[in-house]
Amino acid sequence: MPYKHVCDKISWKVRNPALVLTKKKKAAGSETDLVRRPIKKWSWLFILPTFLCFCIGFIWPFAQGIYLSFCKFNIPKDATFVGINNYLKVFDAGFVNAFWNTALFAVVSVILINVVAFMIAYALTQKMKGANLFRTVFFMPNLIGGVVLGHIWSMIFDGILRYYSVQLVADSTLGFWGLVILVAWQQIGYMMIIYIAGLQAVSEDMLEAANIDGANGAQKLFKVTIPNVMPSITICTFLTLTNSFKLFDQNMALTGGAPIITNVDGSQIRTTEMLALNIFNTYNINKNWHGVAQAKAVVFFILVAVLALAQQWATRRKEIEQ
Repeated sequence: MPYKHVCDKISWKVRNPALVLTKKKKAAGSETDLVRRPIKKWSWLFILPTFLCFCIGFIWPFAQGIYLSFCKFNIPKDATFVGINNYLKVFDAGFVNAFWNTALFAVVSVILINVVAFMIAYALTQKMKGANLFRTVFFMPNLIGGVVLGHIWSMIFDGILRYYSVQLVADSTLGFWGLVILVAWQQIGYMMIIYIAGLQAVSEDMLEAANIDGANGAQKLFKVTIPNVMPSITICTFLTLTNSFKLFDQNMALTGGAPIITNVDGSQIRTTEMLALNIFNTYNINKNWHGVAQAKAVVFFILVAVLALAQQWATRRKEIEQ
């Protein structure tokens, strides 16, 4: 190539760096498209097995459950359609009592678990000695099954309360707070890990700027750290809220809903019974109540879904864009 043409080409690149960059991006983009094109073409082949499993394991049972909520049945094969009769029996005294128990339990648990988990996470991100050991110790209870935890804590509580001649299953207040302690002990470590991840993502530049502006520890925590950890707060609040409403195995193992109160009409109310356990007990009354239990399960699903979506909407509004 003649020397003049080479110089002209170099000077053009110097004068038009943006155009050169654009051409390079287009070339890189075309190469990426060549790689992505066959992946897009055959992506359905990789998605199909997972989608089929999702349909078989979730969509079909969910749809069948909604249908059975309008039926009287012993087993799904002998289901007889009865319309909304099952839904008319949903809000009995036991279900209403279980709802208020679950609502109160959810409020207490969400506040207690998230506050304690955040405090522990904040302490463990302050460059203290043995932080990794403490993280492991706090997380370990989450690895134990709910039924096992229920029986373990039942023995612990009864061992303590026997000195006061009281049993956990004989006092509804003790049973309620026993469940709160059990679930908090199990879930705090898991939420702590999420909060630690959020705290470690807070920009050091923002904290340094706060120091330069003369902010004290409390101001940095509430004005800088917490606003930046809102995504983690959203996740943890969602998990603790839904877990509180779905509580079953710990409730069954620790108190079983006891103590039981018998009303004048002969109906029984389990004073520490949560919604999931109430549905389980309703199903086991007799075969004529299977459809009612299924209707309660549908109402339960709608309730948890609405609360979870409302919580997501409320907390995500407070998240700041990173």
